[in-house]
Amino acid sequence: MYRTIAEIQNALHSGKTALDLVEEHLSRIEAHAHLNAFLEVFTDSARAQALLVDEKIKAGTAGQLAGVLVGIKDNICYKDHKVSASSKILEGFESIYTSTVLQRLIDQDAIVIGRLNCDEFAMGSSNENSAFGPVHNNWKPNYVPGGSSGGSAVAVSAHLCTVSLGSDTGGSVRQPASWTGTYGIKPTYGRLSRYGLIAYASSFDQIGFFTNSLADTQLLLSLTAGEDPYDATSSSLHNEVRTNLPEKLKIGVLAECLNHPGLDAEIKAKLLQTLSDLRAKGHEIIEVSFPFLDYMVPTYYVLTTAEASSNLSRFDGVHYGYRSADAKGVEQTYVKSRSEGFGPEVQRRIMTGTFVLSHGYYDAYYTKGQQVRRILKDRTTALLNECDVLLSPTTPTTAFEMNAVKDPIQMYLQDIFTVHANLTGNPSISLPFGVHSNGLPYGIQLMARDFEEDLLFHAAQKTQEVL
Repeated sequence: MYRTIAEIQNALHSGKTALDLVEEHLSRIEAHAHLNAFLEVFTDSARAQALLVDEKIKAGTAGQLAGVLVGIKDNICYKDHKVSASSKILEGFESIYTSTVLQRLIDQDAIVIGRLNCDEFAMGSSNENSAFGPVHNNWKPNYVPGGSSGGSAVAVSAHLCTVSLGSDTGGSVRQPASWTGTYGIKPTYGRLSRYGLIAYASSFDQIGFFTNSLADTQLLLSLTAGEDPYDATSSSLHNEVRTNLPEKLKIGVLAECLNHPGLDAEIKAKLLQTLSDLRAKGHEIIEVSFPFLDYMVPTYYVLTTAEASSNLSRFDGVHYGYRSADAKGVEQTYVKSRSEGFGPEVQRRIMTGTFVLSHGYYDAYYTKGQQVRRILKDRTTALLNECDVLLSPTTPTTAFEMNAVKDPIQMYLQDIFTVHANLTGNPSISLPFGVHSNGLPYGIQLMARDFEEDLLFHAAQKTQEVL
């Protein structure tokens, strides 16, 4: 079992080959097939990649990720490989290009082991919305791993790959990271290219990483960050790592999160203990107010469904992907293909988004949502001018049992602490925080100023020192 990139490198130094590592992981994936984390294992291409990496290792020209096994969420494109966003509407579709972030990992000799199950079109908080069945939490069978990147979280947590790629639109990396005891980061919006990520809500989506160590997260970000001519929203700002970061931090704790009625008592007790330990180390802890917590989830769902309604209009049964066999004529082709191809949650969000963009409701919902988003951004910027980072639980509770949450609104509230960073675009990370008496893990979340991932990692390191 290899948990980290360093352990993979040690194995290679001890005489293992990249092909050995691939074979060991293929066996492990097979033994854990019941988790339903992988939709497809790229057995042949992974072996072929491993042989090329072994040649490079022999020649002394291997990249920084030589032999590292990467799993990719099923909404990230990989040339000549299938990608379906875990939806029937894209079943059998093969990508003709590779996502920029993935290509940058491959350029460092990472080996892509397979594509990972997720909520359909990344819409969900439990990974129960995939057209190919739910993902099971490796900590406890019959419990959800969180969503939408549940397969990516479980694959790293169960050591089926070294690291994985996910996407985070409202917490879809950080929430499953919290529920599987892994590290999950959503970088600043624009820090990583979105080219090759199947769009859900374009002004929210960010590719993020799952790892088993902070150092691995930092390395992956440094190798993938940077401008991309294929993505106009990618930032040209250099991913700087400053050496003069403060030893003693000013940590803002969101009072509304800490005192939230839905926050599990055990998680709250651990959080209070950690704050006390950080204070004892000389860090300044200040309780700050963010009185908009109750507006965040509604604002998020108004804006993201509007963007989804627009983005998903391209899946029409005409250009590519699934087409209904019963359709006759143009209108029936659209209606039947989309009705049969999209699952209920995706249909719900497309309908909601179409409603909020419709004539007569646009100003009441969409315009108002954008105005609220501006207020959220301004208040967050003001708080982060007072503090170095903001700290909160990643999730109010641990994972729940499959089929336990039936009401869509209750499901949407699972993202209550994570949507903040997507609405404002700030970088945010979830760190493994503890294991509950119920046997399930949970995370702690940090958020920093835009493009200050170096400070975010620095604060994460300081937090880990007291855990």
